[in-house]
Amino acid sequence: MLLNKKKLLTCFFLVCVSLSALSQVRDKKVKKELKKHIEFLASDSLLGRETGTLGEELARQYIAQQFSKINLSSFYPNYSQKFEIKTLHHHIKLDEPIVSHNVVGYIDNLSEKTIVIGAHYDHLGMGEEGSLYVGQKAIHNGADDNASGVALLIELADYFSRRKINSNLIFVAFSGEEKGLLGSNYFADNFPIELSAANFMINMDMVGRYDNQKGMVIGGVGTSPFWSDALENISVNGLKTILDSSGIGPSDHTSFYLKDIPVLHFFTGAHEDYHKPTDDAEKINYQGMVIVMNTIIQIINQTVTTPKLNFTKTKEKKNNTPKFSVTLGVIPDYLFDGQGMKIEGVLEGKTAKRAGIISGDIVVKLGEIKVIDMMTYMEGLSKFSKGDKTQVTIKRGEQIINFEIEF
Repeated sequence: MLLNKKKLLTCFFLVCVSLSALSQVRDKKVKKELKKHIEFLASDSLLGRETGTLGEELARQYIAQQFSKINLSSFYPNYSQKFEIKTLHHHIKLDEPIVSHNVVGYIDNLSEKTIVIGAHYDHLGMGEEGSLYVGQKAIHNGADDNASGVALLIELADYFSRRKINSNLIFVAFSGEEKGLLGSNYFADNFPIELSAANFMINMDMVGRYDNQKGMVIGGVGTSPFWSDALENISVNGLKTILDSSGIGPSDHTSFYLKDIPVLHFFTGAHEDYHKPTDDAEKINYQGMVIVMNTIIQIINQTVTTPKLNFTKTKEKKNNTPKFSVTLGVIPDYLFDGQGMKIEGVLEGKTAKRAGIISGDIVVKLGEIKVIDMMTYMEGLSKFSKGDKTQVTIKRGEQIINFEIEF
């Protein structure tokens, strides 16, 4: 029986409303799960999840339990790939090795291609090494860095466990990232299947502070010709991206790039709580995390019908990075795409704080160097040594202000 035009439009509207409601319910459920994961992993009871500690072991057990609930397969007993750390990244040889574990789950879809999805679960403990906090010892909970990435890892594992795709998937929570990418290096060197089967690697590190005005950085887009087209086809409400071609960066995707595997790195930006005790669960943007998750799902879904991705080496910036021995003591806004170096956070007791420079200021000149971007900012720093005095010019709103500073 044919429906008239009015009835057709009514039915179409009802279907759209139903699909929209279903999407909202799904997002609500995912946000609830993300919050549960982060609140546990970033709780004081885990004492900051420093590599090799009881707190990190409790985090490992939690992640393994989640993988078990999802019914992931495993290459290792209790999903845990054991490794020992004998030397730290600053080349200090340890008297006793630190024993730690990567947590590894697997979905075997009987494909010749395998996707690796990873996030590190260790953090700074009480902040004795790597902290940007000035004060008495305190627990560094690391809600954004990187309980947020691990929470997304678990929810992506759950999502793909319910949907068969033409690719196998390995989900890895890495240890030892804060001590120098140690867990991901070990995993890449001791890959549980033939390394040639790895199609690409997705890394999530600090994905909990998405701001749709600033967007998020997706790194590694130059590591395969496929990525540029795939990213153009993404359709996610509220998504804004800043693309970085380099396959090398200060996180675990680097370990896979160095094995000639295409990578993507998701990062929602630095903030004043980075590597401080104030990086807590209540500051996480859970709706923003859903945006990141949907972006990753859409990218993966585009790859399952294509041949294995081609790998390309990227031109690395670090070879040309100026060497400098002094800093302003600020956290840059890595998502800022205007002219100058925008400051996300100012560290207590450091040069910028003493001078009166504040978060949100944009450095436009350092000494005689005009600051266009991060590279020219570092070039400006390279001209100075400890004890030198100079002038810093910043833009604050519409004002241009000069500060006399001493490094």
